[in-house]
Amino acid sequence: MSKALRWLLALTVFVGTLSTAGAATAAQQPEATDIKDRLLAIPGMSLVQEKPYPGYRFFVLNYTQPIDHKRPSQGTFQQRVTVLHKDVSRPTVFYTGGYNVSTNPSRREPTQIVDGNQVSMEYRYFTPSRPSPADWTKLDIWQAASDQHRIFSALKPIYSENWISTGGSKGGMTATYYERFYPRDMDGVVAYVAPNDVVNNQDKAYDRFFAGVGTKECRDRLNGVQREALVRREALEERYAAYAAENGYTFTTVGSLDEAYEATVLDYVWGFWQYSLLADCATIPADAKNATDDDLWNTIDTIAGFSFYTDQGLAPYTPYYYQAGTQLGAPTITFPHIEKKYVRYGYLPPRYFVPRSIDMKFQPNAMRDIDSWVRHNARQMLFVYGENDPWGAEPFRLGKGARDSYVMTAPGANHGANVAGLVADEKALATARIQKWAGVAPAAVQQDADRAKPLARYDAKLDVRDVERELTLRP
Repeated sequence: MSKALRWLLALTVFVGTLSTAGAATAAQQPEATDIKDRLLAIPGMSLVQEKPYPGYRFFVLNYTQPIDHKRPSQGTFQQRVTVLHKDVSRPTVFYTGGYNVSTNPSRREPTQIVDGNQVSMEYRYFTPSRPSPADWTKLDIWQAASDQHRIFSALKPIYSENWISTGGSKGGMTATYYERFYPRDMDGVVAYVAPNDVVNNQDKAYDRFFAGVGTKECRDRLNGVQREALVRREALEERYAAYAAENGYTFTTVGSLDEAYEATVLDYVWGFWQYSLLADCATIPADAKNATDDDLWNTIDTIAGFSFYTDQGLAPYTPYYYQAGTQLGAPTITFPHIEKKYVRYGYLPPRYFVPRSIDMKFQPNAMRDIDSWVRHNARQMLFVYGENDPWGAEPFRLGKGARDSYVMTAPGANHGANVAGLVADEKALATARIQKWAGVAPAAVQQDADRAKPLARYDAKLDVRDVERELTLRP
């Protein structure tokens, strides 16, 4: 009871301080009408940069967040946020990719579908949105959801129309977790290619996926390259060592060059299906045993990336691997096409990709809670997956308690699956529901979902449709 009282008192003081500051600002100045002035009148909001874009205002901002939302008096950090402003009379899409936020104007698919504003959030602990020093125990899905809740609460008085949250991959997971912890904030959720690793040590679904994805010819090509790269390990590791020396790469975090090499090779097949299409199989060496070392090196480097498991490659993604090793879980797959004598380590767990100075302890109930909540409580949620995306091997599923919610799969699509890639009737239904949730469905669409189409024209510079390429095994 005493702990709860102290937490409530601290929260009251923190919020009260912000409210007092906001009231003082309002008392000293007339009500702002320019959108930049209105944004900067929010206590804790500061401008980093404004960038022009036709038809919009685009702002890069910093927002003061508590390091610990349960104990807000324990310190703050600056979280990077962007706002793509169209009009306060339009709905708003709340986007996060679950990693760093882009500081260039972009429009996610739901934003085009509803012709709205877009608020984008950088996930906590991705630089520069990281406290210093960093208390890694405060990097969890509830704290991140609370970041979103505070941003929404601050912006809702300005953007008062309906809100839709969205994100792809880890961002789709983030949108789902946000809905679980703050189900009254958003009017709808569009989660793209969101993995759902309910039980971390039960990963047979991934083995089944790789046994049947694509065509046998394509699988044989990929498996052949992967196996041959381990058969020729000694020669290719000599090249890897020279490559690392030339670029100043080190391997302290993962442990050794040998471990980094194997991890990269074992990512190869997964990486292909995550980022490529079946048609791209033509670029894979057809006869790995007779391929040159250059051929093997180049195809693996292109798809998996030999720079990633270096200390320098891993460092920006420490927050992801920390979460994977504490709450999110991480897949483990087998390699039946490779003799055991060639595989020394197997798929390394997230612990190998986080500096040993950072403590990690897995919490098995975190994802079980999310999965159960979605099955029984999902309201106005849409999950979109790609048929050939390995991350979709463990998708979110809906139970009897779900209402006005959907799981759809884009045929032949990879980790860049979206509504536009769905079959025609599902594409129309998804578009119509998103517009309905956002409160902007035209009358014709309300009567006939088949007539639904995005309300804003496609903009080749502004709209992002391709998968955001990230080398190696990461959602």
